Amino acid sequence: MTIIDHLRLKTWATIFVIYLRYLIGGAFVFSSIVKIQGLRFTSADGVSAPLDSAWHFFETLYRSGLYWNFLGWSQLLAGLLLMTQKFAALGALVFFPISLNIFVITVSYSFSGTPVITGLMLLANIFLLLWDYQKFMPLIGGGGAENHSGAEVISAKPLWVYLGLLLFLVTIISTTIFGRNPLIWFAGCVLLGFGGLIVNFTKSK
Repeated sequence: MTIIDHLRLKTWATIFVIYLRYLIGGAFVFSSIVKIQGLRFTSADGVSAPLDSAWHFFETLYRSGLYWNFLGWSQLLAGLLLMTQKFAALGALVFFPISLNIFVITVSYSFSGTPVITGLMLLANIFLLLWDYQKFMPLIGGGGAENHSGAEVISAKPLWVYLGLLLFLVTIISTTIFGRNPLIWFAGCVLLGFGGLIVNFTKSK
């Protein structure tokens, strides 16, 4: 039995994974809306910025038009799949090349401490892939029977599926109405998240 298999038997570890999916999935959805809307990711344009600067890079992506929208829809899809719980393994797989690309971009340009954040997001993505490694084993010729452990039973509960969809909708509505205000979005998600924990704890008693 691997460390992951051992952790999948623990309720607290499964709850942690569920909320980790909510966190990075929600962050992706939050950052996708501005791209789908065809708006700049930054508050100011980078037209006059040096060619090798991050600001000019973002300006180039923004002016690409269709590609900018494509990035947004890709992030939205990956975030939604993660937050549904039911399709979270597929979401983590779709998420990986995007998160790796973002990490390499932030390392390539002068983003101050941003590579730390994107690096942690990439590590979280890798952990989620390892968490569901048995589902990917058939793709590489392994004997991949899915382990129907306590993790599968817990994450398949309607509570976590509906909470993920609710967080997804709240993220879209909040970003659409209040713009890219991370405090309002995060506060609303935290309240919903705590509510989910309380409901789960109440039903488990």
